[in-house]
Amino acid sequence: MLRDDLKAAQISAMKEKDKERLAAVRLILAKIKDRDIELRTSDKPVDDDAMVIEVLQKMVKQRRESIDMYRQGGREELAAAEEAEMIVIEEFLPQQMSEEDTTAAIQAIKAELGAEGMQDMGKVMAELKARHGTQLDMSKASGLVKAALS
Repeated sequence: MLRDDLKAAQISAMKEKDKERLAAVRLILAKIKDRDIELRTSDKPVDDDAMVIEVLQKMVKQRRESIDMYRQGGREELAAAEEAEMIVIEEFLPQQMSEEDTTAAIQAIKAELGAEGMQDMGKVMAELKARHGTQLDMSKASGLVKAALS
């Protein structure tokens, strides 16, 4: 389980006295704990690894946006700190699908569902997320789906 891997990474970083890595892992664990608290009131059961991956993907997306903003503002030292955190977070994400694999998956789903135009984008996106959500950046996949359906 990813949660166990994160706890092991925390212990390892403590033993190695790697302060930056330890801070990033603690940040991840704190975000996961926040999500656990949010889900306490939810009635439907949640797959733990899927939830952890969702949290990690969101954190990576936030880091990318921050890096862009820091670079636009000329704050390279802050962008470097965000990049270091992002590298640690990405270590725990499953291997992401390549653009070619994503396009192939989109074409397969499109053929399966009989999707022909933009009105079918929601169906294709929902199926894509259900099948490959943990291996995709859905914002990038959205652009590929639009291109495939137009």
